[in-house]
Amino acid sequence: MTGTETAPAELFTPEFFQDPQSFQAELRADTPARAVVTPNGFRVWIVSRYEEAKAVLADPTVQKNSAGMREAMAKNKTTGAEAREFAPDLSAHMLSMDPPDHTRLRRLVTKAFTARRIEQMRPRIEEITAELLGKLSAGDEVDLLDVFAFPLPITVISELLGVDDEDREQFRRASNTLIASSGPEETQQAGQWMAGYFAKLIAAKRANPGEDLLSALIETSEDSDRFSEQELVSMAFLLLVAGHETTVNLIGNGMLALLTNPEQLALLQADPSLMASAVDEFLRFRSPVNMSTFRFTTEPVVLGEVTIPAESMVLVGLGSANRDENHFEHADQLDITRPVGGHLAFGHGIHYCLGAPLARLEGEIAFRGLLKAFPDMKLAASAAELQWRISILIHGLEKLPVVL
Repeated sequence: MTGTETAPAELFTPEFFQDPQSFQAELRADTPARAVVTPNGFRVWIVSRYEEAKAVLADPTVQKNSAGMREAMAKNKTTGAEAREFAPDLSAHMLSMDPPDHTRLRRLVTKAFTARRIEQMRPRIEEITAELLGKLSAGDEVDLLDVFAFPLPITVISELLGVDDEDREQFRRASNTLIASSGPEETQQAGQWMAGYFAKLIAAKRANPGEDLLSALIETSEDSDRFSEQELVSMAFLLLVAGHETTVNLIGNGMLALLTNPEQLALLQADPSLMASAVDEFLRFRSPVNMSTFRFTTEPVVLGEVTIPAESMVLVGLGSANRDENHFEHADQLDITRPVGGHLAFGHGIHYCLGAPLARLEGEIAFRGLLKAFPDMKLAASAAELQWRISILIHGLEKLPVVL
């Protein structure tokens, strides 16, 4: 079966966003890749099975550079399609590049964003967690996202980059707009605000460097190579959005998984040494990033009986791959004793998430703090009533009402 023989399906419906797992299970059972149309009118191939997803993520003929993506979008738009353009100053980052440009930027940022720097953040993350939990009381009914799951990672990544306290709520709104399936005008406005903000912040850091990561990125060099101004703005944007969006949803999705699987919650409370494997299982079970960012094929890609034509747009279903029954035994069951690793929640290949160690560290500290402070937490609404965000990329709740 080739791309020309498969009519695009309508996948991204309100029902899909509420329950992507059911739809993705049907896709996996039917075919390793399927052409669909996005809400803004672009034909794109969804890769839904684990082995094929992993292969595509590591395939050098499946690329991400901005110029090639614009051409692929032009070739794959349907009547009335609307491109959602970020501010141009936000596109010069690693996720929009292929080697050798990607290799160069990744090497530079890795010199500043080291494992040592991440581990040094542990006491501060524990402190922020304790401060947030200290403001809450047993018996309170709260939105756990609002009072804890969002403030923790946005505070961590903002302090890491040197973003002021008073600007964090604006970042949340702008980030939500960019991640959601928003219209072109709202997307452009949010992108322009972020680009302008980071340009001013970088100028301030140049004048008065601090101990933060952004100051380190400005100073980082290798063989006289440095980030350009546009690359610094784009990298700051990428680190801020990726550094909080995923962790918000790791905490929210993970707590929902525990509260709807009481035997797993009891097991974790009885044996806190399972925390590291539990966090990895939350990442697999309800992946915070449901779909990869867009890629395009430079050559035909053969996946079993399906051939994705050259110059096609591709989304890799990370959340779907992580529920593939042919790779994970009892894939639809939460099992915090499952052997760690193997899931694709952080991607695979050269674009594997740079911040994975920080996300895991924040997750472990957050869940440990929550379970210790409020061991009898309960959902304040039925799981079926909860609303999920309208986003192709992110799988996260709008709110998580709980009684502490």
